[in-house]
Amino acid sequence: MLEKTRKTRETHITARLNLYGTGTSHIETGVGFFDHMLEAFAKHAWIDLDVTCKGDLHIDAHHTVEDVGIVLGELLGEAIYPVQNIERYGNGIVVMDEAAVQCDLDLSHRGYLVCELPIEGKVGAFDVELAEEFFRAVSANAPLTLHLITLRGRNKHHILEAAFKAFAVAFRRAVTPNERAGVPSTKGVL
Repeated sequence: MLEKTRKTRETHITARLNLYGTGTSHIETGVGFFDHMLEAFAKHAWIDLDVTCKGDLHIDAHHTVEDVGIVLGELLGEAIYPVQNIERYGNGIVVMDEAAVQCDLDLSHRGYLVCELPIEGKVGAFDVELAEEFFRAVSANAPLTLHLITLRGRNKHHILEAAFKAFAVAFRRAVTPNERAGVPSTKGVL
């Protein structure tokens, strides 16, 4: 189990991750919808994830969501690099009622995000635009190349939940062990 702590004037985060777990999680960020999304990510990525964050929620949830993304990205990067004997690429489309979101990713060791998710409005008290901030922080700090595309949908809760679950499925597929892969790059290193 990997562990990381990050303490700033805005947040204090402790997180633990087991890359090849069972999907169990214990999440406490103080942001209910975000906790729900991280639990869904852990469950569908089949990773074990514990996150505790005390953030400056009296301001808003931005620092909490972004900083948790930084810490999660760092943990994922520590767990997967150097890439060897895994698939490297993963994709997934997850539907929730009328919504469908596609995620494609590459464990490239290059942080890049293409994000076509809604950026306006709220789901409960959660500012929808924070989802993109989270995924940007994860992709930059893992680092990995991540594309999240809304294929259809109207309900923001459904779209965002489909996005987190699609990311989980794509990530799970990318880290699938494959002994034949060696280093899955013509460069010989990732």
